[in-house]
Amino acid sequence: MPNHETEKGNTIKSLYDGVQDPQFQNPYVDIDEWRNEPAHHRYIHGGFEGTDTRFSFYFPPAEVYEGRFFQPVYPVQGSENAAQSHIDGVDNKIGFAISSGAYLVESNMGGASSDVTLVYRASAAVALYSRVKAAELFGPHRPYGYIYGGSGGGFKTISFIENTTGVWDGAVPFVIGTPMAIPNVFTVRVHAMRILKDKFPAILDAIEPGGSGDMYAGLNEEERHALQEVTRMGFPPKAWFAYKEIGDGALTVLTPAVMNMDPSYFEDFWNVPGYLGADPESSASRARLQHKTVVTGVIRPGKKEVMDSDGAVKMGVDDAWKMLTEDKESLPSFKLEDVPEGDVYLDGAFVRFTSGEAAGLKIPFGQINGNVVTVGSAFGFFTSVQSLDKVKPGDEVVLDNSDYIAIQTYHRHQVPTAEYSVWDQYRDDNGEPLYPQRPILVGPAVAYGGAGSVQRGCFEGKMIVVQTLMDESAFPWQADWYRSKVKEYLGEQLDDRFRLWFVDHALHADTSSNNVLDGLHIVTYIPALHQALLDLSTWVERGVIPPASTNYEVVEGQVIVSSKAAERRGIQPVISLKANDGERAEVSVGETVFFMAEIEVPPNTGKIVSAEWDFEGEATFSINATVNHTNEEGSSAVVKTTYAFSKPGTFFPVLRASSNREGNCSDLYTQVVNLHRVRVVVQENDI
Repeated sequence: MPNHETEKGNTIKSLYDGVQDPQFQNPYVDIDEWRNEPAHHRYIHGGFEGTDTRFSFYFPPAEVYEGRFFQPVYPVQGSENAAQSHIDGVDNKIGFAISSGAYLVESNMGGASSDVTLVYRASAAVALYSRVKAAELFGPHRPYGYIYGGSGGGFKTISFIENTTGVWDGAVPFVIGTPMAIPNVFTVRVHAMRILKDKFPAILDAIEPGGSGDMYAGLNEEERHALQEVTRMGFPPKAWFAYKEIGDGALTVLTPAVMNMDPSYFEDFWNVPGYLGADPESSASRARLQHKTVVTGVIRPGKKEVMDSDGAVKMGVDDAWKMLTEDKESLPSFKLEDVPEGDVYLDGAFVRFTSGEAAGLKIPFGQINGNVVTVGSAFGFFTSVQSLDKVKPGDEVVLDNSDYIAIQTYHRHQVPTAEYSVWDQYRDDNGEPLYPQRPILVGPAVAYGGAGSVQRGCFEGKMIVVQTLMDESAFPWQADWYRSKVKEYLGEQLDDRFRLWFVDHALHADTSSNNVLDGLHIVTYIPALHQALLDLSTWVERGVIPPASTNYEVVEGQVIVSSKAAERRGIQPVISLKANDGERAEVSVGETVFFMAEIEVPPNTGKIVSAEWDFEGEATFSINATVNHTNEEGSSAVVKTTYAFSKPGTFFPVLRASSNREGNCSDLYTQVVNLHRVRVVVQENDI
């Protein structure tokens, strides 16, 4: 097989071409039909004989086909029909592909397997077979192929293109992590959330427009350290606006993996000097809960009354993850003799049964309703719902948050090599770790197990990475880490084959649906992702140079970009908004406020096509703004308006603006969006 080579000619890794793989020599088709939703297309479904690999192809009519395919890669293996659940608006993967002259390819990535290489081998086999079907439908040709995926799918996307040859011509990984991301981005975040749970309103007020700018004001030493720690690790402070919604992310899913790989940590944390829990005066020790009590009854599904063991209703064995996430109402609840009282930290707690047939069973805690405890959602803690049938009245039980508190500082004991500079805060002047270190780095092991390899930065074809600046789970600096790996491989040819675009005011999720809170703080990055796929395809197929990478610097874990579009680069418009000539205005009820915004797009990235206002926090953006272009290209514009508030309070008016490469305001899929906020304090009129 072909190899990647360094500039010195040293072989790094053999590449997989998929052509002779005996596992994927016998494809079959079991569905071939025309469909009209969500766009007119020919749907072909099938698999490979003797395997669990399945695929779906969505081919456009011949008259719109332009000789390419897009292949989304999802965080976990599972469905080859995932795109069929995303058919609304800009999130419509099938519609976007067909409107772009492409067909869409989906794979279940081989399904569950202990062979970590199967995820990219199965996906490659599906991509190669899609070319066979395309040639049958449209005549002999080799379609260009592009993969894209975010988060866990970003790990996979990079792995796929780094480990194969001749399969894909380019890739768009987005909201990506590093091999050290898991579980550390979640542990440091949750630790800060526990320490700062009552301080976020003040922190947010400080960093919102017109605030003091000092998010550390009013914090005690421990709180200040926790906020500084998570910020230096890369969490973007502006994302704290969603602290109630972001929760612990994937930490409950990842905790079992850490427990399996490093089980002794959860004892060492509470007993070995150097770990936070070993200090009896620490906040970890103060927050620890080990509440012992007794089960007095079991509430079985479908029954209102508490039933004893004689009246137990048996449930069939089912998949634990499915039961815990999709059908919680089928799980029993447990009435306890007594429950913890007062301000108790119950996040992430477990229910441990210590006597009876269920002794040793450990399940995630859900919530307390009176004296009744429900089961929560987590993966890997019991293998079947049937195991819960062993619980009987009289069984002794402990409500225990010890493991969850322990894992919150796991990142301190996972100090990697010096290339991960955000861990410098855990090194002394000699570069040695300040805290005891675990015998294994969990992150690279998890990354390898999920993607089939660990990112190296060497690949064939071209790549555009899309990363968000307010990402609460894939901290922005991680894209820069990968850029540095690519730079090591490509050297001076970096700009010939690689781009990195940052998108401001966007969180981690790849969806355009926003609730009221989100709509006032964030925009969707999906249009930028779509534009990246289009720019990648024209780069590969016609040699059209895409817009330059975003210009940025990384300072103590934070990615800093310019407030000027020409300096920032990338493809997102940049907005500067003022209320009464400042980012904060103080007025009386009924007093007119003058708003003015300057909007710019980076050079050669299109035209400003729309802008809209939200003044009172409704997130409806029902007021369209008049966009006055200030140059012939339409890349610069001014928006002005006035507004008077009819009631007192503190308001954060928002201007949201969009640009489009071709200046087409009706192109659903590529309206690249940004927003800007200001503060208006409205006071009662003096009598």
